[in-house]
Amino acid sequence: MPELSKRFINGVIILVPLAITFFVVAETLNFTEGVLGKHLPFYFPGMGIITLVLFIYLVGWLSSYWLTKRFIGYGEWVLGKIPVVKFIYNSVKHLSTAVFETNNMFDHVVLVPFHQSKALGFIMADVPPSLKAQLGDDYVCVFVPWSLNMTSGTNLFVRKQDVTYLDISSESALQYMLTAGAVMPKKVEDGSLPD
Repeated sequence: MPELSKRFINGVIILVPLAITFFVVAETLNFTEGVLGKHLPFYFPGMGIITLVLFIYLVGWLSSYWLTKRFIGYGEWVLGKIPVVKFIYNSVKHLSTAVFETNNMFDHVVLVPFHQSKALGFIMADVPPSLKAQLGDDYVCVFVPWSLNMTSGTNLFVRKQDVTYLDISSESALQYMLTAGAVMPKKVEDGSLPD
């Protein structure tokens, strides 16, 4: 009987993430293709994903021109005047900018002192000049995500001498944090550590 339940749990562990991923992708594509199918005189399978990719590219292309930049800037200014929307929009924009424009974000997994214990975190951007004047060059910025809620965490300024670089892949560390330690972190394949 224990072997039977173990196999069942293994099946759930394999199928649930696949099912959730499939559901999210399928619903996004169904919505996009459904909207296009109602408003365009022609339709072919895969039109939704192609249109979505082209739309994202078009917005990025238009955003490089002066007039469009002014229009986007005005729209962001309007959003910045709405109390709750301002907070949500600015938070999401800063996060997406950091993720997509910073190539080394989450690259270095570290162990740092945290509340008289140790916490797993990631080296983030350099300490800003305004804070370097107070802290000096001896600190690094470390982000410590909260387990089961990767959208929240704590930013810490830690002395370089107190930071321990780990030979763990960032993806593995994120899985470890997201599952509250249920998935153990794995070492980086090449075993290389940052300087």
